[in-house]
Amino acid sequence: MLILKVLDRGEMHGYAIAQRIRLLSSDVLQVEEGSLYPALQKMLLKGWVRAAWGISDTKRKVRYYRLTAAGRRQLAAEINEYGLVNLAIQAVLGQS
Repeated sequence: MLILKVLDRGEMHGYAIAQRIRLLSSDVLQVEEGSLYPALQKMLLKGWVRAAWGISDTKRKVRYYRLTAAGRRQLAAEINEYGLVNLAIQAVLGQS
């Protein structure tokens, strides 16, 4: 969900995605390469993102990822599911 949300703002390469999540979460959430790239590959196979090779600001060859329409639908579904789970957790935590 977080990767999809970050890509909802525009295309990014993998390292930038990880850094954006880290920055937005005030260093609480850190996505490691060992998790990020397999997740992006699964998203590619499911059609949620597309990728194209390009050159980064540091002049390195990188793969840029962008959200597809299917990815936007998946993001909406995951945000909805997160809301339901969050409400359920809050209900349990509120019990004495």
